[in-house]
Amino acid sequence: MSCCETTCCDTSDAEQTPAASEFHPQVDIVELTDEFVVRADVPGAKADDINLHYEDGTLTIHAPVAARQDDETHYLRREYGVGDFRRTLSLGDQVDAENISAAAEDGVLTLHLPKLAGIKPRKIDVNTG
Repeated sequence: MSCCETTCCDTSDAEQTPAASEFHPQVDIVELTDEFVVRADVPGAKADDINLHYEDGTLTIHAPVAARQDDETHYLRREYGVGDFRRTLSLGDQVDAENISAAAEDGVLTLHLPKLAGIKPRKIDVNTG
């Protein structure tokens, strides 16, 4: 069961309400010698609410963002969309999943995904004679 599925109620006969808006955050993925660095824009998401999941070479980012105004707000103009961020990235089997780290600051999520030892490039010495 994913984080968004529930089994508490049978809603087959209930009126379906539209899901909240969901956005795909813009990302940069950089490959360095020892790690991959992923930066994702998640404006409005609180660091404590960001959910990260890495399994079988796939990284899932889910960053919920609360509504800025209540349902009673009367907008004169509304252009700014608010919703959760969700992105799934396939990174292959090169990542040391046990040592992934993440930090969020100023609306940017930064993940450090170290490479497995066998994947890192290494210099091979050539012996003479």
